[in-house]
Amino acid sequence: MQLGIFAKTFAGTTPDAVLAAAGAAGYAAVQYNMACSGLAAMPDQISTAEAQAVAAASRVRKVSIAAVSGTYNMIHPDVRIRESGHARLDVLAARCKALTAPLITLCTGTRDPDDQWRAHAGNDSPEAWRDLLQSMQVAIAIAERWDVNLGIEPELANVVNSAAKAAQLIRDLQSPRVKIVLDPANLFEQASLAEQRDLVSSAIDLLGGHTAMGHAKDRARDGSVVAAGKGEVDFPHYVSRLKAAGFNGPLVTHGLGSEDAAGVAVFLRNVLGDAGVGL
Repeated sequence: MQLGIFAKTFAGTTPDAVLAAAGAAGYAAVQYNMACSGLAAMPDQISTAEAQAVAAASRVRKVSIAAVSGTYNMIHPDVRIRESGHARLDVLAARCKALTAPLITLCTGTRDPDDQWRAHAGNDSPEAWRDLLQSMQVAIAIAERWDVNLGIEPELANVVNSAAKAAQLIRDLQSPRVKIVLDPANLFEQASLAEQRDLVSSAIDLLGGHTAMGHAKDRARDGSVVAAGKGEVDFPHYVSRLKAAGFNGPLVTHGLGSEDAAGVAVFLRNVLGDAGVGL
């Protein structure tokens, strides 16, 4: 596995500065965000030079681009906002080859009109699922056009809020472009050790063969997000189950400050080493 981190963990608006900081903290990969190039996270345009600057920094700093963030609300109640997101996704996908990014991470969305990471009662409706399928078909066509994969992540606040729903989406779409980003801390907010192990094991059993990236953030006992190793997530169990499923992709941490980055790298490297996973 490759040890990675969200590039936005580090301050800076040039890819070289951000990737240098990631490498210095002990990471071999990043999930990139175009904000690290001084642009919007989902820009209206990305120049060839801006994309090539990311690839150049990746080569110089020896930090690979595991994915690039392409999150927008795919089931926003306003269709025009969804369409705007699709257009920006096309802009981003068109530059993925130059960025050296094989994967775009998505947000399956929420009916909340103001916050794509906030739950809404309408997320479980048949209409929300219909709209997600329509948006994903648009995204898949874009991914096919630009030869890039799409990563969806079970998120408690989104329409795909469980491993079972992620598996259903894969079945419904039947596209090899659709991959899974799996974060154990997104499968629960508060759970006993036995409950979380069951949730993680079941998720990997369902989704392991489709998983392109693992995430690694943690949950405190009260459910709040904390840096990996400072909460309740059983990372040895998570890593060992990923290994048993044959996963060999990037493990990307987030939900931490830059001051914690080096310590988290040491923690995760030790977990991986104890599980017999090479880096």
